[in-house]
Amino acid sequence: MSFASLHASAVDLLARFDARTDADDALRHTVLAFLDAQPNACARANVPGHITASVVILNQDRTHVVLTHHPRVGEWLQLGGHCEDADSTVPAAALREGHEESGLADLVFDADLLTLHTHPIRCSLGVPTRHLDLRFRAFAVGPGTPELAISEESNDLRWWPVDALPDSAERTTVAHQVRAALARD
Repeated sequence: MSFASLHASAVDLLARFDARTDADDALRHTVLAFLDAQPNACARANVPGHITASVVILNQDRTHVVLTHHPRVGEWLQLGGHCEDADSTVPAAALREGHEESGLADLVFDADLLTLHTHPIRCSLGVPTRHLDLRFRAFAVGPGTPELAISEESNDLRWWPVDALPDSAERTTVAHQVRAALARD
């Protein structure tokens, strides 16, 4: 695949996204305008900013969510990261990140865009940039909270009760994502 197919995927997802709030709709339009102006917007090397893909993984009972303690950010976050040239679509990138960062082999993945977010960050290239994060939902297959396998991309990895997120979580966006994931049928 290519970054062109990822770009087309991002545009399609955002065009179909049913924003729940005026703020989400405004952000959707902002990201679409960014994609229109930046043909390489899905490549990590695109310094003005780039599309990233995240996934909120819940257990089947919808009582727990997987969070990673991110080494660069220093907070508990959903799983996710940069799109890669081998990813065919943005949902495929989010699913790959979910598998890689959780160690969970079996995920029931919802390829419809759940939420979106943008934030400044000093990326792995060492320069200030902006992540335009497209976020999805998945469920771990199996009873309870299936065993996780921490990757080198995390300080820690845990199942957290959805009603007791850690104090060091990026509370606004993590709580928003969990609420959105639980609200969707």
